[in-house]
Amino acid sequence: MDYKYHIFSPYRVCPIGAHVDHQHGIVTGFAIDKGIDLWFSPTDDGDVTLKSLSYDGEINFNVRIPTQVRHNNWGDYARGAKFALRKRFNLKYGIHGMLKGSLPVGGLSSSAAVLVAYVMAFAKANDIELTPLETINIASQAEREYIGLNNGILDQSCIVLSDKNALLFLDTDSQEYRLIKRNEKMKDFHIGIFFSGLTRSLVGSDYNLRVAECKTAAWNMLAYNNQPLKTLDKTFLRDIPKETFEKTCDIMPKRFAKRAEHFYSEYRRVRQGVTAWESGNLQLFGKLSFESCESSINNYECGSPELITIYNIMRSLDGVYGGRFSGAGFKGACMALVDPTKEDTIREELARQYLEKFPEYTETFQVYFCKPDDGARFV
Repeated sequence: MDYKYHIFSPYRVCPIGAHVDHQHGIVTGFAIDKGIDLWFSPTDDGDVTLKSLSYDGEINFNVRIPTQVRHNNWGDYARGAKFALRKRFNLKYGIHGMLKGSLPVGGLSSSAAVLVAYVMAFAKANDIELTPLETINIASQAEREYIGLNNGILDQSCIVLSDKNALLFLDTDSQEYRLIKRNEKMKDFHIGIFFSGLTRSLVGSDYNLRVAECKTAAWNMLAYNNQPLKTLDKTFLRDIPKETFEKTCDIMPKRFAKRAEHFYSEYRRVRQGVTAWESGNLQLFGKLSFESCESSINNYECGSPELITIYNIMRSLDGVYGGRFSGAGFKGACMALVDPTKEDTIREELARQYLEKFPEYTETFQVYFCKPDDGARFV
């Protein structure tokens, strides 16, 4: 069937700025040249009919009828986009469409990519003009309030705002951002995606628990300093000065102190990383990405044995400038900035060492090399 419109919504990676967007931290990111393709045509009666080249079954609902309950299938992302858009707009027209994902890999925010695509599609069908930040916030609201993942806006921002020739630097508190062009002196690099072979769902992982622990760390700091508390949904580490943390880190429960330590140290790494990027220092930028992953392991305490093994192998490989867990760090994949001339050696050596330790993933372990790309767009 011929469709009227085609949207490409890219996957994303975050080299520095891990696990801090839900605490209103600062982050960096790229979109990559792999992602979600959505072909669609508007429908006059409000009906939505979706098929997928990646998932079984057909999704059917109507945009004019309120959606409250998840169906626990791949159609929930389309329903979530409708749910969030209906909070702001009257939806009259639905879509008939086909969806395809280009990488069967966890850790690249495919859920955010598909939500952005659906928000753009429903907006187009209903002649709604959205700014980039409106698209980001609507897709984020869909993921938080309908899907049930208490994330920030990192994923959606990388997917919507990115420029293939620049690094996205985003303040998730103010939502101010810069696209910092590559320094002409910077070495060429590609983005390696190393999939552990172990699939995952963030909603079923410890992701939401980590968010709650960060907020509890903030509560601890406020309480120990006799400062008024806000409700948990309005409590963020970004609002508490690092000096307050330094006064209280030794007296609060260790697990909460470690979550806060990750936040404050990651804030510093992002600042240093932006300076390294601006000066064309890819070696330092990569080193900070490695250090980000170390803090994710030791302070944020995420990372399966599989991901930690990939990370440790990465650190030893010639041609890998830096990298870390991609996404939340529960199963999924690692990302790395790599020398394009050494991709074959990186692929072979990584696979050899990893599969020696985890032979059960021989059929599912995968290595991909990608390039930075522009944000979500009509093709």
